[in-house]
Amino acid sequence: MVTRHDRVLRPFWLHQTAEYLVGLVLVAQGLQSPTPVVPALAGGLVLVNTACVNGPVSAFHWFSRRTHRKFDVIVIAVIVFLAAMPFLDVDNTTRIVMVVSAVILGVVWWNSSFAPPVPRQRDELVDRSEAIGRGAGRVAGNIARAVRDRSK
Repeated sequence: MVTRHDRVLRPFWLHQTAEYLVGLVLVAQGLQSPTPVVPALAGGLVLVNTACVNGPVSAFHWFSRRTHRKFDVIVIAVIVFLAAMPFLDVDNTTRIVMVVSAVILGVVWWNSSFAPPVPRQRDELVDRSEAIGRGAGRVAGNIARAVRDRSK
């Protein structure tokens, strides 16, 4: 049997980005649906859950990754519950999109690392991809500073 410790877990920023995308898909599905309330609320719930965790792509840092891990399970269960309730006025296409979104969130949850970030030492070796990313960030910052200074 495969456990969480037997495989490589994805970084938390990737988890958050995937949740943002799924939340936006649910909101967009609600906007195109004849009955927009349920999928839009489900998408909003995903977006709020993602925006409030203490993570690198968060808008607010209100709760920990450990708490977010539990909230993720609740959010997935709520989406499945809303999709399965026959008395809710939701068309079948929207129900399918909601169930597929819940499955995607489940896979993302299962393959994500919720470990808190480990502070790096200043003298740690930087791998090539990180060096390229840092260089690109410096270039973008220099361009932004030059544009800002030029407009003054």
